[in-house]
Amino acid sequence: MAEQEIILEASGLTKEFKGFVAVKNVSLKVKRHTIHALIGPNGAGKTTCFNLLTHFLTPTSGRISFNGREITGASPAAIARMGLARSFQISAVFPHLSVRENVRVALQRKLGLSFHFWRSEKVLDSLDAQALKLVDDVGLSAFSEAQAVDLPYGRKRALEIATTLALEPEMMLLDEPMAGLGQEDIKRIAQLIRTVAKDRTVLMVEHNMSVVADLSDTITVLARGEVLAEGPYATVSKNPLVVEAYVGTGHG
Repeated sequence: MAEQEIILEASGLTKEFKGFVAVKNVSLKVKRHTIHALIGPNGAGKTTCFNLLTHFLTPTSGRISFNGREITGASPAAIARMGLARSFQISAVFPHLSVRENVRVALQRKLGLSFHFWRSEKVLDSLDAQALKLVDDVGLSAFSEAQAVDLPYGRKRALEIATTLALEPEMMLLDEPMAGLGQEDIKRIAQLIRTVAKDRTVLMVEHNMSVVADLSDTITVLARGEVLAEGPYATVSKNPLVVEAYVGTGHG
């Protein structure tokens, strides 16, 4: 595997909480311009692993590099500025702003104008065209003036993706993007993720196996905090250890 193909690499990631090992010696290589899924039964350590990669948690041991640069120990904000953005964490949606205004605030953050709410209308208006394009990209044009609080659940997810895209990340980490969505919304968000991944890399934690099968280039399966298997869905889904991990915990 050529080194330039790898955008995010973790080696020997371990996280202990007062004697409990939540993640144990996890190594991961995510190829540029792919959709990589992190799956596993409940309690497998997926979210902990995600938190380690974005440094919302500090690893007990192990190293992480992004674009060939070590990011172990960097702050979540610094990591986001480097181009590794985590959706549904940093994309805080303001419930009483419109869809367009939410995306505009995210664009301001990218420009370092987050706290300049007293800026002239002219500056803010110049961001409107960009904001409306992003709103359109995620299929929310019809909702651009709706308050975020009034959006249906699946559309809120699309808005969260739009506000993350406003940061122009090279790589997006999506934490269970399909959680709580109905079938129609799942299709819509899956299509959105596919579109988003055309010119960037996506790493996602997901429970929905049919979504993972359809979307992912590579799947890493975690069980009890360790990597159980890795590869394309066709290979991973037939792995006896993976089948046992899912069946054994009552998750088919």
